[in-house]
Amino acid sequence: MSQKSNYLKSPDLLPISHEKRNIGPFGFAVIWVGMAIVLAAFAIGGGGIVNLPLGLVILATLLGSVAIGILMTIIGDIGVEHGLSFPVYMRAPFGTIGTHIPSIVRGVTAACWFGINTYFGSTAINAILNLLFGFNNWLLCFFLFAGLQLLNTSLGIKSIERFADLAAPIIILISCWMYVALSDKAIANGKDIWTWVESPVTGGAAFTAFMVIVMSNMGFWATLAADMPSLSRFFKAPKEERNWFKRNRTQLLGSIVVMPIVNTFMIIIGAVSYMAVSNADPVVALQEAASGFALGILLLMIVLAQWSTNTSANVIPAATIFSNVGGPKMPFWVGVVIAGIIGVIAQPWSLFEVLNSALLVIGGILTSIVGILFADYYLLRKRRVNVIDLYEPNGQFRYMKGINLAGFIAWIVGGVIANLLSSYSSIVGFVVGSGLYYVLAKYWWFKKYPQAEIEDPSDEKYLGITVSHDWYIDAAEEEVSKLDDAIVERV
Repeated sequence: MSQKSNYLKSPDLLPISHEKRNIGPFGFAVIWVGMAIVLAAFAIGGGGIVNLPLGLVILATLLGSVAIGILMTIIGDIGVEHGLSFPVYMRAPFGTIGTHIPSIVRGVTAACWFGINTYFGSTAINAILNLLFGFNNWLLCFFLFAGLQLLNTSLGIKSIERFADLAAPIIILISCWMYVALSDKAIANGKDIWTWVESPVTGGAAFTAFMVIVMSNMGFWATLAADMPSLSRFFKAPKEERNWFKRNRTQLLGSIVVMPIVNTFMIIIGAVSYMAVSNADPVVALQEAASGFALGILLLMIVLAQWSTNTSANVIPAATIFSNVGGPKMPFWVGVVIAGIIGVIAQPWSLFEVLNSALLVIGGILTSIVGILFADYYLLRKRRVNVIDLYEPNGQFRYMKGINLAGFIAWIVGGVIANLLSSYSSIVGFVVGSGLYYVLAKYWWFKKYPQAEIEDPSDEKYLGITVSHDWYIDAAEEEVSKLDDAIVERV
């Protein structure tokens, strides 16, 4: 067996069969409760309230959250239908070698978010220990907290869901408590939380401020929208279900209902925190607004929330990508460790001040990839994928020495234009990326490199769970075959 062939068949990147998918609608919903409570949400809320009243901040957040939730669900169908992860499917629009470049961009971004959220949680841990024992060493807390999260992720997706089941109800209750504590502090300072604005703007400036909040929300969650297949391949879904909405009901509940609600509530807390103490960081705000046992419980919520967010939204995607780059010699747990190292090297304690600006840049870059995935999967292949060749070094996805130029041109142009129009970066990135890729691939690249599922759009050959098929890849013997359920049950 050649190393080159092995490279595409890393065990951690093989398709997930139907019988191994164990996360249902409720499980994904509670995972979202934890994932949506993050430093970025508080920062967006604190930044938004500077120019707009809370009602408009909430409206902008809901619009951005629902919009990116829809994109998450659309792209997540790749994992639901075929059991494929993000870096594996990226071989289709970028090539078997080209997939590594945009994937690494996403992986490094996820690892940096891991570092940011770990730092945020470690300051809360340090505050709790200082309250209880007079201990004060946030850096030690940072490394210990990082290690616990990485260990939890290395144990697998089911351990993450169990942790989320435990953390979610606690997080919901304490979030309400935190909101009350901070709003009381703001009111005590003479600020009506629904009308107070630090530097109000009107007209075109108000619209721009509104769109910045929409795009910031989309930009933050664009990281997860791009590689939702890495998580959605573990979702339960009915076999032989051609109704897209019924097949993706797990995603729909989590990404379009639960996420916007929880994310908006966190934005509100960030805004109220800024009103209370002129700082959107609730760890700082709570230390001024609460004390004693109440303060300790509120800080504990922040710790649990960062833990839940990091494992599902950051470490799993990053580790999956790094495992893909490293091949079979780099198992998933090694990818987890690499994600942790990058998160530390990024020095997350220095990133908070530039967070909102960074979200607009990230949004443009990553929503261009989301647009390319949408055009490739839905518009060109119409959900039919030649999964066999995704794992073949000399198959149809090798293109020109492993590179799909149509994907790279669309990504670069989409990302550049999106950041030239930064107030609308996520929308521009998606539209330009998807439109340009569709034209280049359909009328140029796929003329040079024909795609089997486009030439012969057979359901039986190229659909997955919709026709009750699992993709089975025998990495040990380099044999690939598509088996129906009866065969899968016997292997």
